[in-house]
Amino acid sequence: MEYVILAIVVLVLAVLAGGALLLRPRRRARARPEEPSATTTPQAAAGATTTAPAAPPAPEIELPPPSAGRLVRLRARLARSQTALGKSVLTLLSRDVLDDEVWDEVEDTLISADVGVGPARQIVEDLRTKVKVLRSRTPEEVKALLKEELLRHVGPDLPRALRTERDDDRPAVIMVVGVNGTGKTTTCGKLGRVLVGDGRSVLLGAADTFRAAAVDQLATWGARVGAEVVRKQEGADPASVAFEAVRAGIDKKVNAVIIDTAGRLHTKTGLMDELGKVKRVIEKQAEVDEVLLVLDATTGQNGMRQAQVFAEVVDVTGIVLTKLDGTAKGGIVVAVQRELGVPVKLVGLGEGPDDLAPFEPEAFVDAIIGDG
Repeated sequence: MEYVILAIVVLVLAVLAGGALLLRPRRRARARPEEPSATTTPQAAAGATTTAPAAPPAPEIELPPPSAGRLVRLRARLARSQTALGKSVLTLLSRDVLDDEVWDEVEDTLISADVGVGPARQIVEDLRTKVKVLRSRTPEEVKALLKEELLRHVGPDLPRALRTERDDDRPAVIMVVGVNGTGKTTTCGKLGRVLVGDGRSVLLGAADTFRAAAVDQLATWGARVGAEVVRKQEGADPASVAFEAVRAGIDKKVNAVIIDTAGRLHTKTGLMDELGKVKRVIEKQAEVDEVLLVLDATTGQNGMRQAQVFAEVVDVTGIVLTKLDGTAKGGIVVAVQRELGVPVKLVGLGEGPDDLAPFEPEAFVDAIIGDG
C-alpha cells in the first residue's frame, strides 16, 4: 500500500513539472545582423549618411595676353624661317656686278617664296631702277631699298582691323571658313583668346557638325577662356547651329560671335553652296561682319585656288595665314592680297595657344630681311 501511494505522488509531481515546461514562454531567436545589400554601402548599413561623388572641378579660366604687339613678340619665331628669303636676295644684290643674270636670280628667289610671278617681276624692275638711279650699292642702302619695295607690295595701308565690337543691339559676327587641315577650328579658338585678351566677351558656334572632333576641340578652347559654345549632335544642320549661336549672342549681349564652319573640299560645288546657306541663315537676324578665310601658308598656289573659290561664295573680308612659322614662303602674303584684293589680317606663328597675331606689315618685312 505504501508503494502505491509513493507511485501516485511521483506521477503527480511529473505531471506538474511537465505542465510547467509547457506553460513556459519560448525564447526568441536572436536576430541576425542585417547584411548590406548589393546597392547598400557599408556606411549606409551602419547608419551613416551618404553623399553623391563630388563633381570634377571646373577648368581654371585663363586670361590671355592682349593682341597689341603680339607679332613683334613673336618676331624671332617668324624670322627663323623667313630670313632665308631676305638673305638670299641681299646676297645676290651684294655682288660686284649686277647683270641680267643676277636680277633673274633675284626674281626666281621671290617666285620660289610664293610672291607670285607678276609681283616678283614688278619688285625686281622697281628695285633695279632705284639701284641704278640712286647708285646705291652699300649693303645698308640695298637693304633699305629692298625693305621699301617689299613693304609697298605687302600693303601697309590696307585695312586690317577686325570688326569685333557690338553694333547697337547685336554682336559682331565672324565666320571662319577654309578647307580641313588648314587650322580652321584652332584659329577659331585662338581668335576667341585674342578677343578675350582684349577685353571682349565671346561666344563660339560649333557649326562644323560633320566632325565630332572639331566640336569637342572648340568646346575645349571655349572652356579655357570662359567662352560659351553653342553645339549640337554630330551631323546636325550647320546653318541651324550658326543661327542659334548668333541668337544666343544677341540674348547674352556678347561682343562677338565666332562661327566655325565645315571645311570640306572646295571642289565640291554642293558643299560650297551649303556654306553660302550658313551665311544667308545668319543674316536673317544679324549682319556677318567678317568672313575670315584660313589658308595654310605652305600650300602655295593650291592655297590661292582655295582662296578664289571661297571668295566667290562668301565674300571673304580677310585672310588668316597659318603655319607661317614653318615655311620660308611668306611671299604668299603678297600673292593672295594681290589676287583677291583682300588683306591678310591674322597670322599663325606656332602651335601655342597665343601664337595667333594680328598682321603688321612693318614687323613682317623686318622679320623677312632682318632689321638688325
